[in-house]
Amino acid sequence: MNRFATKSRSRDFPGLILPVAGFILILFLFFAGVGQISQSSGRQELESLTQAVHRNIIHCYAIEGQYPPSLEYMEEHYGLTYDPSRYFIDYQPSGANIMPSVTIIPLEGAGS
Repeated sequence: MNRFATKSRSRDFPGLILPVAGFILILFLFFAGVGQISQSSGRQELESLTQAVHRNIIHCYAIEGQYPPSLEYMEEHYGLTYDPSRYFIDYQPSGANIMPSVTIIPLEGAGS
């Protein structure tokens, strides 16, 4: 019996396949979960911004008796804040007593 004989590395390789495959699978599931959470967060952020814009429009109409003339007016007088690098807001006023048309578009990288 030779105590100093080394084992052949080729025999250990098949035993490593299952743990490595399991590790890769766990990493894949982790990153898929993080991506799913990110998408869900982006959708909630868009919904929250939409509600805030509509709430400010209605609040302005209730206080002043007319709809806000511009998006900047709502930012200055009603505290509307958003990240213009993440969202494009198309605000089209139709008149003082006609509800304006609002379209919010997430820009690239903002999530959808």
